[in-house]
Amino acid sequence: MFISGIPLNLSFNLYEMKTLRANQKLEQIIETVEKKGITAPSLVDDLKELREMALLEQDPLVVKVLRLTYEFITENECFDVEAQYEEDEDGNEYPIEIEDQDNLLYLLNLLKNADHKINREEIKDYRSALKLELY
Repeated sequence: MFISGIPLNLSFNLYEMKTLRANQKLEQIIETVEKKGITAPSLVDDLKELREMALLEQDPLVVKVLRLTYEFITENECFDVEAQYEEDEDGNEYPIEIEDQDNLLYLLNLLKNADHKINREEIKDYRSALKLELY
């Protein structure tokens, strides 16, 4: 069977390669942040490249959070976004204090499995927090 002149099994493999390429790029970004931190010279460009891959994969949430992330880093030269909260026994929520590097690494690791229900909710929390900080 063919889709647009491409054998069906080949078009499936092309999709896998695209996803594999994005996952490899994400792993490379995580490794860079682990070694060089938020101030890594190529970090913003790498995040922009990953965003382009997310556009191809048609995931608007990931596309948005990646854009907001590199905009925040560019503007603030840090990643002190309060997107994670803990709750006390009375139901009051308090932001969890996390170092910039660990905070960004946590978000990037959520993106590894962005379709997982819980990860998706936390990515949305980051999106909301980033929007509040930037706008």
